[in-house]
Amino acid sequence: MLDMIQLSENLAGPIGSTAWMSDPACSGHGDLFFAPFAERPEARVRREAAAERICDSCVSLIECRDYARKNRELGFWGGESESERAAAGFAPTTPIIGRKRVAEQRARDAMKSAS
Repeated sequence: MLDMIQLSENLAGPIGSTAWMSDPACSGHGDLFFAPFAERPEARVRREAAAERICDSCVSLIECRDYARKNRELGFWGGESESERAAAGFAPTTPIIGRKRVAEQRARDAMKSAS
């Protein structure tokens, strides 16, 4: 049990340097890099294309991509989508059921605020 606690303490933070995050080209454009609830496939293609254009001009492209791969991030990072990272062998570790529960909670919260 102690080994598991020590292992989890070592994995608590991000893997790799975050220094490159100080002034990325994507700053202020989070809506392009993370999918909204119930996004349609066509909208995702347009959103990710816009995100990719921003990534192409960023000096931190490689560091960002490496960070996302090492940390199994969700969203569009370093010019790469979740599906592209998964195809390269770096699938997000968040189980689909976890994403489904988050989406369900967001939907419930939206319904409450709309009424």
